[in-house]
Amino acid sequence: MATNHLLEIKQYGQSIWMDNLSRDIIQSGELENLVKNQGISGITSNPAIFEKAITGNAIYDADIEAGIREGLPIYKIYESLIFADIRNACDILRPVYEATNGLDGYVSIEVPPTIAHDTQATIAEARRYFQEIGRKNVMIKIPGTQAGLPAIEQAISEGININVTLLFAVQSYINAAWAYIRGLEKRVNEGRDISQIVSVASFFLSRIDSNIDSKIDAKLQRGVDDINQEALLRAVRGKIAIANAKIAYQEYKKITSTDAWQEISAKGAKVQRLLWASTSTKDPSYSDVMYVDQLIGKDTVNTLPPATIKACADHCHVSDRLETGTLEAYTLIESLKEPDINIDINTVMDELLAEGIDKFVQPFQSLMNSLEGKVKLLSPV
Repeated sequence: MATNHLLEIKQYGQSIWMDNLSRDIIQSGELENLVKNQGISGITSNPAIFEKAITGNAIYDADIEAGIREGLPIYKIYESLIFADIRNACDILRPVYEATNGLDGYVSIEVPPTIAHDTQATIAEARRYFQEIGRKNVMIKIPGTQAGLPAIEQAISEGININVTLLFAVQSYINAAWAYIRGLEKRVNEGRDISQIVSVASFFLSRIDSNIDSKIDAKLQRGVDDINQEALLRAVRGKIAIANAKIAYQEYKKITSTDAWQEISAKGAKVQRLLWASTSTKDPSYSDVMYVDQLIGKDTVNTLPPATIKACADHCHVSDRLETGTLEAYTLIESLKEPDINIDINTVMDELLAEGIDKFVQPFQSLMNSLEGKVKLLSPV
């Protein structure tokens, strides 16, 4: 029988979660099989995933009709569908949550992407989602925007598990880590337990390479001055996302060695693990498991879409590589500033954050529109 390489990754202190959720995989038993036999120990979802799951899928029609009979508005029908899926997935993963003492076994759901820049609305929705879903192993996703940071801090202080999403820049990750620590400190100061609160910081990968590679390709297409410039440009192609992630991990190590963290850790705090997201390889000339193989390491999570899960189970080359080539990673990021490359990584990260929010707003609104159409279709005349 062929080796499932996903199961080997666990030995290096990394958890594998799946970036996908639908009622089909819950009801068919596929999710349960992935959890019990394939090494999947968590689920992440987002508005794009729910749009794909619900649009044109008759499996949700009975619940939509029930919502119509209750006279629910479109948004509440949407919530009734996704909350049911999240609760059922949480129940399937509950044994993992128990067996790992709350390290794994989580299902993540995002607050509406339309409120990404509204702190108070984000706090209110995170609170409501957590209460209404009513599962200890649910994680609420809040974007790591400027408006998101105080929401993360407040939610953590209230005992809500948080998945900080859409992190691209290393500084954004650092900000998210300190928001988590401040939330824990606030809770400690109020005399409340912090030992059951969990957070991950979702650091996006492939979108970074797609953005930078497109800039490099445009420069190459316009023509370069000499062969050295071409070599420099080609040398960074497809390398920046992994280098950026390795640097973020070094920042994680610095943060967890600070007095502030040590003090809160002594009171029962769990580390906020870095989670590698956006891990499907977009460029077919690259390895389809490059964002898995290169970033295996302790106290991390990698969330993979189904195709990457299959690819990794089949041919991942499992080894502890997260702290190999760290010096080269710093050098590579610095090289972007050289005149022959001249790509401003901060501008790239700002672009990606704006695009990232938009990439969730668009499917969210599209899903609302398709639900509205389905409600009209299923409503009694």
